Amino acid sequence: MDRIPQAVKWMGGVDGVLELIDQRRLPTELVKLPIRSVEQLHEAIQTLAVRGAPAIGVAAAYGPVLALQWLTDRKSMQAAFEPVSKACEYLATSRPTAVNLFWALERVRRRAEELAAEPETTVPQFTEALLAEANAIYDEDVEMCRQIGRYGERFIRAGTGVLTHCNAGALATAGQGTALSALYEAHKKGRLFEVYADETRPLLQGSRLTAWELRQAGILVTVICDDMAGYLMKQGKIQVVIVGADRIAANGDTANKIGTYSLSVLAKYHGIPFYVAAPSSTFDLTIADGAQIPIEQRDPEEVTRCGGLQTAPPGARAYNPAFDVTEAQNITAIITEKGVIEEPDADRIREFFEETSTEDH
Repeated sequence: MDRIPQAVKWMGGVDGVLELIDQRRLPTELVKLPIRSVEQLHEAIQTLAVRGAPAIGVAAAYGPVLALQWLTDRKSMQAAFEPVSKACEYLATSRPTAVNLFWALERVRRRAEELAAEPETTVPQFTEALLAEANAIYDEDVEMCRQIGRYGERFIRAGTGVLTHCNAGALATAGQGTALSALYEAHKKGRLFEVYADETRPLLQGSRLTAWELRQAGILVTVICDDMAGYLMKQGKIQVVIVGADRIAANGDTANKIGTYSLSVLAKYHGIPFYVAAPSSTFDLTIADGAQIPIEQRDPEEVTRCGGLQTAPPGARAYNPAFDVTEAQNITAIITEKGVIEEPDADRIREFFEETSTEDH
């Protein structure tokens, strides 16, 4: 297999730098963006230089380490804990929908609280431990991606036409992706298939990112406009739809990039299996259903302009939700790093987490 890109990478030790692929510049330029402050990281997440729920979580986990690099008082644990807490609070405001962001920040914050409560902890030990926690989140994400791919590759058969939406690949994670991981694992086994990548308006993550990434990996990919999907299904060119997720409710309702819901309805009408691939950290079991998932509203100019060009008349209003919610009844299965949840609903998801929690212990 050809090269799979690395979207997020920490370079060095506690005084290191967070290196991101600037996804705003793809597909024409591959630019590495050095992040040296919490403010820079917040902007990178908010402006989609780094995007995809797992990648956002991994990147955010390094925020407290960046905050500690600016610490002047390196003797007081109280002085060290304060910027960590503030960094977590600030980074949590960068984007509202992707639950991995809050999961990762809360995990690092809890570790910081544990360390701060130990009287013998020094500031250097505190910093090293938080870097180790962020690195652990990174390593777990890489392995999570592999496991999702191993559970999902059986759904990608030879000769299959696969439709995907937005980008749920290496550019959206620390590893080889969620939805695209299943494709990479099937590709490793020598299966030949064709991927149809929705361009994914308004920011074209499908055509700019997914198509670029799959080409890097040597996988056959065809870009289509978002409104072509139903016609391809009717023609029999699509046998599988597989997408990622930004938040999954306790009943299996799934928030993903705007346009995903429409694909689920089309897939159900045409009798095509519709798979969601996401880590267990993307589940938000505190909310009962998709109606409770906050949906990010983005700048209307993302809709009224494209590639720097005005595509709507001045004064025209635009509606720009970044995500929509696909009901669990439209989802054939959810593929996680711990296994596959067939025909997801509240009972099956609860049983799945009870079983996997027992296995973990």
